[in-house]
Amino acid sequence: MKNPIIIGLISVIAIIAAASVALTYQPQTDGTGEIKVLKMGLIPADDAQEMLRQYEPIKQYLTEELGIPVEIQVTSDYTAAIEAMRAKHIDMAWFGPFSYIIASNVAGAEAIVNGVRKSTGIASYQSIIITRFDSGIETLEDLKGRSFTFVDPASTSGNLIPRKMLIENGIDPDNDFSMSYYAGTHNAVEYAVASGQVDAGADSDTSYNRMVDEGQIDPGTNIIIYKSEPIPGSPIAVRKDLPAELKKKIQDTLIGMKQQTIHEVSGWGDIERYQAVTDSDYDVIRETARVLDMDVTSPDSASN
Repeated sequence: MKNPIIIGLISVIAIIAAASVALTYQPQTDGTGEIKVLKMGLIPADDAQEMLRQYEPIKQYLTEELGIPVEIQVTSDYTAAIEAMRAKHIDMAWFGPFSYIIASNVAGAEAIVNGVRKSTGIASYQSIIITRFDSGIETLEDLKGRSFTFVDPASTSGNLIPRKMLIENGIDPDNDFSMSYYAGTHNAVEYAVASGQVDAGADSDTSYNRMVDEGQIDPGTNIIIYKSEPIPGSPIAVRKDLPAELKKKIQDTLIGMKQQTIHEVSGWGDIERYQAVTDSDYDVIRETARVLDMDVTSPDSASN
């Protein structure tokens, strides 16, 4: 049986993708198919105008290094970016791991780099299960009959990977909890657990460590009881049908970007540098989709 929550998620993707045809992006070519203007889509993490201001150093850097004008535009969300790439209205974008595999299937996206974290020296991160220190929960088995919160239906580390972990450990995430809900953000999960509003929840180690470092949560109160296998970091992807030489140049330019330029963009957080990746690096996400009985071969697959 298809998971109803996952089906709902893919349905939302299908609806938004279909509605996104009104996007204003226009492909820029010279009539021979050669790219005259390279367009990059950003997913909003802040006010759109503020993001454009923050990413101005990247725009200038890419323009100078690639030798062609680069334009950066903020899409409404991941699904709008997927549809924009499918319609060839943008040429590259920064996706989350889960949205990337959909973009790969639907829009011909090809992952070329992801970010290496300064704090760990690696490009991967982990999904974690956390609980309050006095909850009496020590193992995943102890979660049965207790309340639980996920982050968001589209969150890789806050929903998809945790569901896979739970299922593989004999726990039905839809039926074995006394109550479960989506908190909306990673921070909200941690606060709900810390306050005792919920017994346990799912988060990412990056979010958890950031909140500990900033003094927002106490690691003696919110304790980690389980960690996932490494999850590949969010990739920057390009359209697969771009000229091979241009794709390689974009990849090399991102890999060669100096820390000074990277650190001028606060939205990139803990990223120290970029490294090359390939599509197969995200097969772990595809396996997660298989375990969760998800069909991500088309935005319309939920209606099949």
